[in-house]
Amino acid sequence: MTGAAVVGQRATPASMTPMRELTYWQALQEALCDAMRRDPAVFVMGEDIGTYGGAFGVTRGLLEEFGPERVRCTPISEGTIVGAATGAALTGMRPVVEIMFMDFLTLTMDQLANHAAKFRYMYGPQARVPMVIRTPAGGGRCYGATHSQSLEAWFLHVPGLKVVAPSTPADAKGLLTAALHDDNPVLFVEHKLLYANSGDVPAGDHRVPLGCAALRREGSDVTLVSYSYYAGVALAAAEELAAAGIDAEVIDLRSLAPLDTATILASVRKTGRLICIEEGPRTGGVSAEIAAVVAEHAYEYLDAPVRRVGAIDTPIPFSPALEPAALPQRSDIVRTAREMFACRR
Repeated sequence: MTGAAVVGQRATPASMTPMRELTYWQALQEALCDAMRRDPAVFVMGEDIGTYGGAFGVTRGLLEEFGPERVRCTPISEGTIVGAATGAALTGMRPVVEIMFMDFLTLTMDQLANHAAKFRYMYGPQARVPMVIRTPAGGGRCYGATHSQSLEAWFLHVPGLKVVAPSTPADAKGLLTAALHDDNPVLFVEHKLLYANSGDVPAGDHRVPLGCAALRREGSDVTLVSYSYYAGVALAAAEELAAAGIDAEVIDLRSLAPLDTATILASVRKTGRLICIEEGPRTGGVSAEIAAVVAEHAYEYLDAPVRRVGAIDTPIPFSPALEPAALPQRSDIVRTAREMFACRR
């Protein structure tokens, strides 16, 4: 695979898929390359994705292998990019769009929410929109208020649009591969702080079904639900809580639309407590939707009110001293869980 060195190969039984250690960005690139080699209808387009290799390096080397017809560097016009991709998808192509920062999706709302997400409903079997929009989200790098947002909650309110947010290299490849086979528009959210993370990734045609959460840690006292970068933060908080005698279960949503409500409800019915964690602002967020689902379907199992941990309702500061104060931290998760058990006592 062009542009991504495989770090290691693990010996496995013949019946098992070989596992390689890849970074998150390498796993994404492998999924893209596999799809482009398999299907000539797949092509990528976006700003600086050619010679430069993309803002975070995911498309480096693709231009050399696939050429400028299938690796299309575009002008700085996000609305035009998504509009063109929607038209390409409607006419039989399978475009993969890279939007350099998630914040810039604000410039694509008409094309994405009013066109791409609606055409299959409006035209039935006459139309399909097999399009993937990849975009980096989140803070942690002091990029300021207009380059650090997590806007995924906005897009949960758009029927016809699927939204996924992987937290591991294996899921990055598996979910992107599944998205590339889907005949609906998929918004693929990649956190900036995950690109350099490494982990075992299956070789070959590895797919993770959209709409299936992952149980990352079993526990009996409280359920921690999160996704993307904060799934890892939740796991770290769970280990800290374990040292304090609180056994936390951790669910990584992986897919936000469709949402795996069955896995969430099963966990809450077991633990009796729920903390929802996201990087976006708490008001009107992903956590609010999950809390509502639990209130509607598992209220009688709750031993404490559902709690939310998210960003405060303010633009994300540029200042390295202020940015952590605006974004949720592991200590916020731990403190919230301790407060739930303090209330019980």
